[in-house]
Amino acid sequence: MMTYSTLNGCKPLAIALTTLVVLLGPCHLPAQQTIDAVTAVGEQRIAEGVSAQREVERISDRTTTLESEYRQITKVVEGLTVYNGLLQKQVDNQLDEVAALSDSINKVALIERQIVPLMMQMIATLDEFVGLDVPFLPQERAKRVVGLQTMMERSDVTAAEKFRRIIEAYQIENEYGRTIEAYKGSLKLDGGNREVNFLRLGRVALLYQTDGGELTGAWDQAAGSWHELAPEVYKHDVAKGLRVARKQVAPDLLVLPIRAPTEASQ
Repeated sequence: MMTYSTLNGCKPLAIALTTLVVLLGPCHLPAQQTIDAVTAVGEQRIAEGVSAQREVERISDRTTTLESEYRQITKVVEGLTVYNGLLQKQVDNQLDEVAALSDSINKVALIERQIVPLMMQMIATLDEFVGLDVPFLPQERAKRVVGLQTMMERSDVTAAEKFRRIIEAYQIENEYGRTIEAYKGSLKLDGGNREVNFLRLGRVALLYQTDGGELTGAWDQAAGSWHELAPEVYKHDVAKGLRVARKQVAPDLLVLPIRAPTEASQ
């Protein structure tokens, strides 16, 4: 009986243990899966964090690069602003010059109409002056005046060039009054033309002497004619004056017949 009871009592315990093993066995698998899932989520979050950090670093580097480019562009823009301001001032000045030139061009026709009569009067005055002056270089000076008169009729010469040449002729005539000159020419003496050496002292005196000094004379502006000088008095000085004018000897004092200045008539 006892043995039976013990065996009978053990049977329920075995059944209970078997049931417990059956119950505990299936519960082990879900717990492991939960741990793996948590681990996977953690790894995913770590990976996402690394990726996010890399993105942040990339954006930071890009921001730094853009900031540097912005500063460089800002400096370029500031330089261009200053340069454009200077160019604008230059353009404004050029526009002012263009306006001034346009105004001058518009007045050219008026100025030319006014200056042409003045130039004609200047040529006529020069022609009259040469005719009344001491008769030195008569052909050269007359040819210069005729050249000016012919020039005024030419359409291919600008008004500025015409005026320049007239002023140049006046300057040449002005220089005659401050220079000494010797030149050869012909003069009617003793009923015939003879080659003589002329000596001009400014416009103060005009003298002549034949080769060898046979005849010596001077121009009398008051009488408007030539008169012969005494060879024994002026021959040597006139010959010396000719050599001085030709720069053959050094300048020296000369004794020559020069009319004393008189007061101009009113």
